[in-house]
Amino acid sequence: MLLTVLMFGAAAQTNTDPVIFEIGGKPIYKSQFMKEFLRSIGKDPSAAPTACTYEKRKALEDYVQLYVNFQAKLADAYALGIDTLQFLNDELNVYRTDLAAPYLIDSVTMQSLLREAYERNHYALHAAHILVPCQESAGPEDTLKAYQHAVELYNEALRNPNFYAIAQKEMHDQLINNIDPEVRERAKQVNPYEGDLGCFTVFDMIYAFESAAYAMNPGEIRGPVRSRYGYHIIKLFDRYNYYGKVQLSHIWVSDKSPNAEGRIKAAYQQLKDGMDFEMVSKNNSDDHETRAQGGRMPELACNQLPFEYVAEIAKGLKVGEYSAPFKSRFGWHIIKLVKQETMPEFESLIPYYKSRMTRGERSTKPQHIFVEQCKQKYDFVDYTKVKTSKKKNAPYAADLNAVQALVTDSIFSAIFHYDSNQITDMRPLFKVGDRQYNSRNFARYILKNKKVRPICPLDIFVKERYDEFIEAMVLKYADDRLEIDNAEFGDLIKEYRHGLMIFTYNDRTVWSRAIKDSAGFQEFYNRMAPTHSYDDTNDAVYFWNHRARVQVVTVADSACLKPEKAQKIVNKAVAKGWSMNDLLAKLNDKVNRKKCTAEQPVTIELQMLEAGNQKVLTNNEWGKGVYPRATEKGYQFLIVEQILQPELKSCSEARGYYLNDYQNYLEAQNNLQLRKKYNVIIHQDVIDAITY
Repeated sequence: MLLTVLMFGAAAQTNTDPVIFEIGGKPIYKSQFMKEFLRSIGKDPSAAPTACTYEKRKALEDYVQLYVNFQAKLADAYALGIDTLQFLNDELNVYRTDLAAPYLIDSVTMQSLLREAYERNHYALHAAHILVPCQESAGPEDTLKAYQHAVELYNEALRNPNFYAIAQKEMHDQLINNIDPEVRERAKQVNPYEGDLGCFTVFDMIYAFESAAYAMNPGEIRGPVRSRYGYHIIKLFDRYNYYGKVQLSHIWVSDKSPNAEGRIKAAYQQLKDGMDFEMVSKNNSDDHETRAQGGRMPELACNQLPFEYVAEIAKGLKVGEYSAPFKSRFGWHIIKLVKQETMPEFESLIPYYKSRMTRGERSTKPQHIFVEQCKQKYDFVDYTKVKTSKKKNAPYAADLNAVQALVTDSIFSAIFHYDSNQITDMRPLFKVGDRQYNSRNFARYILKNKKVRPICPLDIFVKERYDEFIEAMVLKYADDRLEIDNAEFGDLIKEYRHGLMIFTYNDRTVWSRAIKDSAGFQEFYNRMAPTHSYDDTNDAVYFWNHRARVQVVTVADSACLKPEKAQKIVNKAVAKGWSMNDLLAKLNDKVNRKKCTAEQPVTIELQMLEAGNQKVLTNNEWGKGVYPRATEKGYQFLIVEQILQPELKSCSEARGYYLNDYQNYLEAQNNLQLRKKYNVIIHQDVIDAITY
C-alpha cells in the first residue's frame, strides 16, 4: 500500500512538472525552462496563455535549442573544472559584494528614507543654531555637562528674542577659553549673525540636525538636538517652497555705498522704462565679479545664495521676470530669474539619493534595523548581558575585561599592538546562529580596524567597538547565508556564475581557438571562399565592389605652385607613366619657395576607393582620367589610374568575416559533440504541449 502511494505521488509530481530535457542523466523540468524562456521574451509568468501563432511557436523552438546548448556547455564546463578557476571566483566575489548590499538592509526603512528625502527636497529652510561641542565618545560626566549647558542656552533662547546675541556670547566664550592663542584671538571678531546657516535643504546638514529642522515651524526654537558634533539649539526662521539650482542675474548696491536705496530705486525705474537688465546691471551693480556679464551668476543651489535671494524666488518669481528692490544684510538687490530646475519624479531621483546616502546616520539606519531583525532570526545571544545563574543549562555570563585590560591609549594614534597569548578568557562573548565569538576574536577586530581617533575613556571606546563588532559579525553571518535564505539572490548569483563559466568555456573552445588555429582557419577559408557568390546579397561582405585606384595629389597653397603649371606636369606624368615619386619630385621642383610657407607644399597619396563606400569621386569621375578639385587654400588632382572589376576578397582582407564564420562553425561542431557526449534527450511531446 505504501509503495502504491509513493508511486502515485511521484507520477503526480511528474505530471505537474514534467521533465523537458535530460542532459548527462540530469533531468531539467518544464518549470525551470519556462521561467528562463518567459523572462527572455519579457512575458509575465502569471499572465494567461494567448493564441498560438507561427511566430510564437518558432520563438519557443529556437529557445529550446539555445537552452539545450547552454545546459550542455554548462555540464562540460563543470566537468572541466572551470567553476574552480581563481580569476573567475575573484570576479564573482566582486559582483556578489555589490549585489548583496541591497539585501543587507531593511528595504522598508530604506524606501521610507528615500521618500522622506524626496518630500523634504521640496523645501529650503532658513535656520540658525548654537552648538555646544561634545564628542560621541565623550564620557558620561562630560556628556551630562554639555547637555546641561545646552538646556541653559535653550531656555535663554526662549526668553531672549535676539538669538544671534546668545550665539555670539556662546561662541565668544568657547573661543576665549581655548588653549590655542590663535583661536582665542578670533574671539575679538564679532559676527552680528553668529550661528546663521543661511538656507539649506535635504543632505546639506547631518541627518539628526536636518530631521529636527524639518519637523519645526517657522519661528520655533528646538533643543538640545544631539549630533556627532554635540548639542544644537536650533531656531527656524522660515521654510520656502524651493527645489534645485537656479541661475540669476542681479543688481547689487552695497549698503556702504552713498544713497544705496536711491541708486537701487533708480535702477529699478530704468528697468520699468524698458532698459535691458544686463545693461542696467553693468551701469549700476557693485558686484565687480558679475557686472561685466550683465550681472549673470553661475547656477547655484540654495545653500550658495543669500537667504534673502531664496525668499524672493520662493515668492513666485517666474523665469524671465525680475524682482522689486529688496534689502539684505549686504545692501539692496534686484534679481532676475534666468533658469530654474523643476522637481523631477520620485523614481528618477532615487539613484541620486542613494549616492548621497553613503555615510552618516541616514545610511546606517536601514542596516541597523536589518541587524536587529537578524538577531531575532538567528537566535543572537549577548553573553555580556546575561546574569550569572545557578540553574541547570542556563546561559553563562561573560565580560569584556580581557580586552579592556589589553587596550591602551596607543589605540587612539593607531599604533596599538598586543600579544594574543595575553587573552586566556575563552568564554564566548556572543553567538549568532551556530557561530560564537570570544575575546580573541574581538581583540583581533579592534586591531584590524584601528585608526586615528579622538581620545576618550578606554571603557567607552571598548564598548563602542564591541557594538560595532557585534553588528559586523551579524551582518557577515547574514551575508554568508544569503544564497540559502533568499532564493532570488541565490538565483542571481547562480546565473552570474554560470554566465562567467560559459564565457570562459566559449573562449577556450571557440573564440581563442579560432584565433590561434591558423591552419584550421586557412583550411576553412579555402573551403568556404568558393561557395560565395557575388550575385548573392548575403555574400556581399566577402567581395570587393568596383574599385578605383587613385593618386590624390594635394597642393597645400596656390601661392606655392600655380594650378596651371601643376596641371601641365600632372598631364605629362599621366601621358608618360611616371611613378608617384617622380611626379612628386617634379612638382616640388616647381614650388615657389619665396612665397610658399607650407611645411609640405605638395603631397601624393595612393587610395583604393570602392564604389558605394567612398565620397572622394563623383559618379562622373568614375573612370580613368585627371580630375581637379579646389580646396580651402590650394587644390587637388585626382588621378584615376585604373578601375578594378568586382572580385573575391583575400583571406586577410575579409579576415573578420571569415573569423566570425569559423567561430560559428566551431561552436556548431562543439554543440553536436556535446549532445552526443552528454546523451541529450529532448522530450518533444512536453514541448509540443506548452502554451504561453
